[in-house]
Amino acid sequence: MAAKRKIGPLDLYALLPKTNCGKCEPGVCMAFAARLAERTISVEECPPLFEKGQEANLEKLREMLKPPVREVRIGEIRVGGQLVVRRHEYRYFNPPPLALTLEDTLPEMDLLKKIKRVEEYGYSYIGKTLKLDMLAPRYVSGDPSRFEAAVKKASLSKLPLVLWCTDPGVMEKAVSQVRDRRPLLYAATRDNWKEMGELALKYQCPLALYSPFDLKTLKSMAKTLWSWGVQDLLLDPGAGFGEELKETVNCFTVLRNTAIRGEDQEVGFPLVASVARVWEDGGRKPEELAWEETALATILMVRYADLLILRSEEVWSWLPLLILRENIYTDPRKPVSVDAGMRAIGSVNENSPVMITSNFALTYFTVVSDIESSKVPSYLVVVDTGGLSVESSIAGRKMTAQTIADAVKASSVKDKVKHRKIIIPGMAARYKGELEELLGFEWEVMVGPRDSSGIPKFLAENWK
Repeated sequence: MAAKRKIGPLDLYALLPKTNCGKCEPGVCMAFAARLAERTISVEECPPLFEKGQEANLEKLREMLKPPVREVRIGEIRVGGQLVVRRHEYRYFNPPPLALTLEDTLPEMDLLKKIKRVEEYGYSYIGKTLKLDMLAPRYVSGDPSRFEAAVKKASLSKLPLVLWCTDPGVMEKAVSQVRDRRPLLYAATRDNWKEMGELALKYQCPLALYSPFDLKTLKSMAKTLWSWGVQDLLLDPGAGFGEELKETVNCFTVLRNTAIRGEDQEVGFPLVASVARVWEDGGRKPEELAWEETALATILMVRYADLLILRSEEVWSWLPLLILRENIYTDPRKPVSVDAGMRAIGSVNENSPVMITSNFALTYFTVVSDIESSKVPSYLVVVDTGGLSVESSIAGRKMTAQTIADAVKASSVKDKVKHRKIIIPGMAARYKGELEELLGFEWEVMVGPRDSSGIPKFLAENWK
């Protein structure tokens, strides 16, 4: 089967009412079609599409916009929904959640501590707090009551759940406790797929299918369960390190490529990487297993995993995954930016200096770090430059005397300080006279260093 042709704005515009009624946010149908193609707006935001006589067009639009990889909801988290194989072709959607296993052999206090550690962990990165996303109670004790207790403890958290159990009888008792949380049932195998499928239908929960390194069986289960009406499926083709690594990567790659390119729509489901399985290789040091798990998770995150299940409790093993995910699942067409506005850096007062910078994230955090190094508490007015650096925004006319003046006026900095001095980046020196004029000659504009690393020296010499 040939690869699917990319859907463009004109394809979508042909099915719109073409009334330019102004009831949507763009206001005109062509702009609405462009936004639809970019997946930044939904068909539900076009009221005329839901009027009588538009049913056929609405159905065609939904079919055209349906991603080749189905989007599945687990609790409040959505996984899958991918449109492309390679990120640079467009962008990736729905960053893969990281779930941490909770073995039901753990003593109650250790179980609660592990849950609390996941809930409280956070790493600050480019203005965001990166965290783990899910809990995965795992049935390993052989005692159904212990698994039920572990699920009950996990349900006290607000985090979405993965119930790891291949015994349908034990699974049913557990899922009945948390059915309103819409947990992921993990997993259906070639031995229990019928019973697990019935549970997924009964409790209306998503279901993961597990068939290690056997794509034929995995596809067969998916096809049969889909025909039953179990549509929220996830696929786990197996995850192994060492000698199994090549086959692991190959299985993930084949599944994603054939789904996206339209060669096999029956495998167009989110992929699960149960990298916690590396711990089943007993007799080795925990730090070695944690390293293997992290290395494997890193590889599979790049190779299309939509959900990863971990076991390691070491923060050093979580951090690379969190940062890698943040970098992969940003929109490559848009610079990473921070909100414009005024920030107070340190314990500011009415004598603190006022500085200007752009809202490019790397520039912003570098400037903040250099201000902190100066030991001089300062106000920082962040200009909306569309996420461009100072140099690029000046060259591209995103940072001008006018945009700086507008940012200063929009901030409350005038009421915060008793002086009237503003420090602009050295690269913006040419704006000094014009900026003073735009500010009604109320402010004196000082030209700071061209590079923010010079801020400590500049303030030491020029700010008394």
